[in-house]
Amino acid sequence: MFRSNPLMRRKPPVMWSYEIAVLSAAVALFISRWPAFHLETAPASLFLCAVMFSAWLGGLGPGLLATALSCLALSYYFLEPLHSFSVNSEEMPRLVIFTVAALLVGSLSAAQRSANESLRRTRDDLKRTLQEVQRTNEALQAESRERKHAEEALRQARADLAHVNRVTTMGELTASLAHEVNQPIAAAVTNAKTCLRWLATDTPNLEEARAAAARIVKDQTRAAEIISRIRLLFKKGAPQRELVDVNEVIREMIVLLGGEATRYSVTVRTELAADLPQTMGDRVQLQQVLMNLIMNSIDAMKDVDGTRELAIKSRRVENEQLLVTVSDTGVGLPAQQADQIFNAYFTTKLNGTGMGLRISRSIVESHGGHLCAANNSARGASFHFTLPTRAEGPE
Repeated sequence: MFRSNPLMRRKPPVMWSYEIAVLSAAVALFISRWPAFHLETAPASLFLCAVMFSAWLGGLGPGLLATALSCLALSYYFLEPLHSFSVNSEEMPRLVIFTVAALLVGSLSAAQRSANESLRRTRDDLKRTLQEVQRTNEALQAESRERKHAEEALRQARADLAHVNRVTTMGELTASLAHEVNQPIAAAVTNAKTCLRWLATDTPNLEEARAAAARIVKDQTRAAEIISRIRLLFKKGAPQRELVDVNEVIREMIVLLGGEATRYSVTVRTELAADLPQTMGDRVQLQQVLMNLIMNSIDAMKDVDGTRELAIKSRRVENEQLLVTVSDTGVGLPAQQADQIFNAYFTTKLNGTGMGLRISRSIVESHGGHLCAANNSARGASFHFTLPTRAEGPE
């Protein structure tokens, strides 16, 4: 709209503005001297138009020049005595009125021009600002897309690394898990034989056979639950947030890793708060955290003499948090390196990857909690992690 408006045109150069003022006054004089314009008010109107045009086009300076030239021309050619710059007393009011009118018209035209010039500059500045804002917005959108892609790639890499860690740990536990599964299966076979023996007598003992059959169902259910937990830990997929009973997760991992604890004569003791609230989280990831901490504690006690006790506790703490503690009576944290155990690739095990604790801390922090460790006063180490009991935790 502004491009087609003549009022928004830029001012001409300074010298041209004054030349146009002289030319405008000359044109007004030339036209007013034509015989057809020998009317009383025609010269004043033409000179006012010249003043207004000069002030509008060039500003206040050219407007004042056009006013002065117009006053001189008017007094010399149109006011008595003619052809003289002296004006008699009767014509003086007319000259004064013209001069005041010219100054007023020139001032108004110059002010309008100045306002239009300011508006044009504001428009140009606004246009440049809008273009800059648009470029900035496009850059921010591109950066946001790149950041989202990077975050998605990072989440996928963490999920893949956590899955590899779970598979590696489960591979290390193959013998223990096989023993854990074989126990209920062997018990089921024994009960099945007992059931057949009670049914094969001359007088079948249905009560005993029914009891044996019930034990078979119980043993098979236990074996199926163990296999289901193992399959869940091997499963790879996106995290699924849901309300999780942390005490239940602790019990599941104690059952799953019970064979490993028995293998190294480790006594497992639990102190689980009965009123522990649920947390919003991924069940498999929380199982992985507990599995890593329990396995680390068992590894720390494998070669120590004396009591080997694994204590797992849960309780509610302030700020809508729950606290889980895994303590052992093992070798404790490495001397002068306790602050490095959560660093990636740091390990004291001969064949360790150094990623278990790092992944565990990452999982806990993604749930809005914190994982830390400290040596016990007597012997061994304790790992503590908190989880929020709010409806939702951060991603």
